[in-house]
Amino acid sequence: MAGLPVYFEQRLVGTIDVDKSGPGFTYESSWIALRGAFPISTRMPLTPDRIGADIFLPWAANLLPENEQLRTLGQLLGMARSDVIGLLSAIGGDTAGALSIGQPGRTSSVQWRPVGTPHDLERVLEDLPNKPFLVGDEGVSMSLAGAQSKLAVAVGEGGCICIPMNGSPSTHILKSDSPRLPGGVHNEAFCLTLARRMKIPTPDVATGKAGNRTFLLVKRFDRTDVAGRWRRLHQEDYCQALGTLPSAKYESNQTGFRGPTIKDMFEVTRRHLPATDIVRLLDMVVVNVLCCNTDAHAKNYSIMIRGSGASLAPIYDVMCGDVWGNVTKNLAQKIAGKSRGDDLKGRDWQRLAHECGLNPRQVVDRVGALAKAAITEAEAAASEVAAMPAGSHDVLAPTRQAVEQRARLLLTQLQELGNEVAIKAARADFDRLESQT
Repeated sequence: MAGLPVYFEQRLVGTIDVDKSGPGFTYESSWIALRGAFPISTRMPLTPDRIGADIFLPWAANLLPENEQLRTLGQLLGMARSDVIGLLSAIGGDTAGALSIGQPGRTSSVQWRPVGTPHDLERVLEDLPNKPFLVGDEGVSMSLAGAQSKLAVAVGEGGCICIPMNGSPSTHILKSDSPRLPGGVHNEAFCLTLARRMKIPTPDVATGKAGNRTFLLVKRFDRTDVAGRWRRLHQEDYCQALGTLPSAKYESNQTGFRGPTIKDMFEVTRRHLPATDIVRLLDMVVVNVLCCNTDAHAKNYSIMIRGSGASLAPIYDVMCGDVWGNVTKNLAQKIAGKSRGDDLKGRDWQRLAHECGLNPRQVVDRVGALAKAAITEAEAAASEVAAMPAGSHDVLAPTRQAVEQRARLLLTQLQELGNEVAIKAARADFDRLESQT
């Protein structure tokens, strides 16, 4: 195939090509020389040499949706699901991060197409499972990773929801409700609102209604408004940073490849990010456990990449799985070899600290502090979500209860660690006294 250009706004960053070894990427020399230029991945530093398929392909594959959405896209576009570059050439105009694939990216809102009435938006939501990302609509080219049904949108004046056209940037991610996970919109809104109230960096969220459908509107943390121009900010998820294909995003999987572990993520963080982000990453791991989020895999943590360096992105995609019987209770990433959040004791957090090069005492203290904060803020978070445009939902009470129950259980099991220390100290004192008599 001819080279497929990759842009940051109007600037050419590099070119994708495919040879007998597979797809590769080469940075444009003018991009490398540009002041403020950023690498497209922490694994692909700025270099004039071609980056081969072994490094580039996993990164590119993580820009695409997964499972049913990917299957449907392939059918609609007449492409194989494994044709990563072909699919990106068709839907890569607005991706996660700062890059536009195949066409330059705009920064103005001129090309935003208003959806119109709530009935029009309801129809869009109804069509999403069969028409992911509105594929086939003239001028629409977007891709979001993950298995959840969602759409990249822009929010215009007065809160009007718009579809970005012809390379214009999206500003928000719209997630629709799902019959498989009733109340999922309110569940995620609660978890992210709670995290924000616990002083964890999160994107702004709001719920909404379109006819009989509800949706979650999440402000993109990889977009920013600068004097009326929407600038793209670059990011990559931890699967991309670790060179892991999206099919192996869970630590335990059946692909034949080991999925990313929490230890792996801390190693990447320590290698590329400031030391303060090590603590922030720990906070996110703990919050996911507190929220009973069993889908906190490596693609649900991300890194912001700038020319000046990298930093941890805000927490996102947090849902309490305990409120649904059809969702696994196993954590996506084990902690001290354990898969169940309810089983975690103080010594397990200490073991995690040792594995990840952290201070065990500080980790235990931080888990306790966050558990207390979750209990303190849960009621206010639920009230805040109930006051959003979509109103309240029956799922809010059990979601809040599940989080509070997990937090109290963790606190109880951390106290057991203190009792164990006291018992060991008492035994040591007894043994010392015995030896002296």
